[in-house]
Amino acid sequence: MKILFAGDASNLHNCLAQQLRQMGHEATVASDGSRWMNTHRDINLLRRPGKLGALRYLMDIKRALPQMTGYDIVEIASPIFLRLKPHRVARVFDYLKAHNTRIVLSALATDVVYYDACHDGHTFRYSDYMLGDEPSPYVGSSEYIANQQDNWHQPFMREHSDHILEGIDGAVACLYEYYAAYRPVLGDRVAYGGIPIDTQSLEYRPLTEAPDKVRLFIGIQRDRHVIKGTDKMLAAMKRVHDRYPGITELEVVENLPYDEYTRRMRDSHVILDQLYSYTPGTNALIAMAQGLVAVSGAEQEYYDLIGEKANMPIINVSPLVEGDIDHKLSWIVEHRDQLPQMARASRAFVEKHNASPVVAQRYLDFWKSLLATQ
Repeated sequence: MKILFAGDASNLHNCLAQQLRQMGHEATVASDGSRWMNTHRDINLLRRPGKLGALRYLMDIKRALPQMTGYDIVEIASPIFLRLKPHRVARVFDYLKAHNTRIVLSALATDVVYYDACHDGHTFRYSDYMLGDEPSPYVGSSEYIANQQDNWHQPFMREHSDHILEGIDGAVACLYEYYAAYRPVLGDRVAYGGIPIDTQSLEYRPLTEAPDKVRLFIGIQRDRHVIKGTDKMLAAMKRVHDRYPGITELEVVENLPYDEYTRRMRDSHVILDQLYSYTPGTNALIAMAQGLVAVSGAEQEYYDLIGEKANMPIINVSPLVEGDIDHKLSWIVEHRDQLPQMARASRAFVEKHNASPVVAQRYLDFWKSLLATQ
């Protein structure tokens, strides 16, 4: 098959492309490299600041479009897969749809469909935006305002979302949350793909005995600190470190390129990732593949979706339970003799559910089903 990935997020499309090439397919990534992550892309669509940067970006896209034709599948990274206003994105989308066989949405980021599911009062118990019936700490924060989150319910954004939904042939969700949001909208035209992790390139360094000190690791995205819940997780880390100063160490990194980020976490034992998620994200899975224990989201709905009944190694923390992060971290420190077994279970989990060949095959199966229909 010949596949084009338009846009990327957290290296998901690039990781898939690398695996698909190993499986004998042709795959091209046109993206901005997930901004500061600077991940690999075949067609560079990085938008630089200022008016000159915007003009250059438009020219780059115009030059790239002839190279983005003749594919069996075009997989776009969200309805806003380019850093353009919606009406400009729609023009590029229409061009890609007209010059390729099938066009598919990667449900991998906030969009109108996910935003609505977070606010409908029944899809999720909690989300980035709501904790039960109350707004989350993210709503009204400087991040919320800076990221123009109010736009999701504006008419121009909803018109754009409708245009994309009417034009796509299907969607693949990388998380349980996106699958749950899109299933009522697209029905059988949405599949669960998961997040691909290149386990072969990530060195597994298993613990053989309980460590003298538990090293806790957290990576912060500067413009997503509150929505990810890393503000609360970092505060909990510090409190636990103060409680157990002799047997804990902390490492905090911020906005690192992908390769450096994976290197920096290697000598840690526990990673803290997303608080408001039902599902472990890319950071947690990368860490688990290297033998770290993840403190993140892992609700029963997620395990049910992937069919896992035996190995549930992620330490699930709930934003609805006061002090839950502190309690879970304290348990890990006090039971650090269990870290070697938990690390082995974490690696086995990623190999079974998120190794690149496993995830790529899910995508291929779904794409083939779309190509088989007229």
